[in-house]
Amino acid sequence: MRRTVRSVRTGGRRTGRVALAGAVCAAALAALTAVPAQAHQRPQWDVKDTGVSDVRFRGLAAVSRHTAWVAGTRGTVLRTTDGGRTWRDVSPPGAGDLEFRDVEAFDARRAVALSIGEGEASRVYRTDDGGATWTESFRNTDARAFYDCLTFFDRRHGLAVSDPVDGRFRILSTSDGGRSWQVLPDAGMPAAQDGEAGFAASGQCLVSAGPRDVWLATGGAARARVLHSADRGRTWTATDAPVPAGDPARGVFALAFRDRAHGLAVGGDYRPEQASPRAAARTADAGRTWRPADRPPPAYRSGVAWLPHSRTAALAVGPTGTDLTTDGGRTWRTVDTGSYDTVDCTPDLGCWAAGEQGRVARLER
Repeated sequence: MRRTVRSVRTGGRRTGRVALAGAVCAAALAALTAVPAQAHQRPQWDVKDTGVSDVRFRGLAAVSRHTAWVAGTRGTVLRTTDGGRTWRDVSPPGAGDLEFRDVEAFDARRAVALSIGEGEASRVYRTDDGGATWTESFRNTDARAFYDCLTFFDRRHGLAVSDPVDGRFRILSTSDGGRSWQVLPDAGMPAAQDGEAGFAASGQCLVSAGPRDVWLATGGAARARVLHSADRGRTWTATDAPVPAGDPARGVFALAFRDRAHGLAVGGDYRPEQASPRAAARTADAGRTWRPADRPPPAYRSGVAWLPHSRTAALAVGPTGTDLTTDGGRTWRTVDTGSYDTVDCTPDLGCWAAGEQGRVARLER
């Protein structure tokens, strides 16, 4: 899974409860994705009061409709366990100068956060007690490296990605839940293009699905690309993506995979004065080929997430609005004009979004 790693149990009475919950979620999903008869019936973001207005949250980990983590500027990490009614500041001590751009949560108590930047500004922290205490588990000492995103396959295995060092993207690996990290050999990584990099815009430039598959989104070069690994980051293949490229501000900014085959890519040109006419694409073959959306979002989008219990519905967010697809990414329609940088959904339909000025919201109908 991409954002939040969850355990799954089956059998007996629990199976019955899961089936009932699935039926309820399916009914709620139908309500969320139905074409509304009136504007006020559209899915809407319910903005939550986080108590901060000077922080931009680009890191988001949704655990459930009740629990979510956000991470952002000024070294800020917040957590809610009551659906956003109250938020606890659980920022790591002494991190006020850091820029957190990604957070991955296992549950309400355990999470891993990534700060970005050149050299020692790129760090990884882990908490096991809901943010009461943090342990710094990685600090980058290579001035050439700049880490952008995290992802976890399960509660133990995860990766982080840095912009190219010596002409190849650098991959960091953990097998103990983020408590320790090792740089993987780069022999299986294709050469980077001139100027190619990842975008630390939403914590979604590196995403995973299942126990071994992971994808990396790139931009800033002549061609936007998506790189895929089927062995937890040891070997990779690269495919061009049909989104704007050819400039440091253009490329694929976020990915989402609902399984190891079906994925979405969004991006464009993040400069507000520049158009992004081809800001979305889709794949049905694990990223070997990508097709542009027939009707893409109208502007740059930095975050994307599949709605749970659906094979065709997803949300994309950016500074100018939120778009919904109900046909697997072929067409998108705008459902909200608020500014958000990242989005994440949970099996109980707990879709959350976060962005500038301390904005965090949960999707409601």
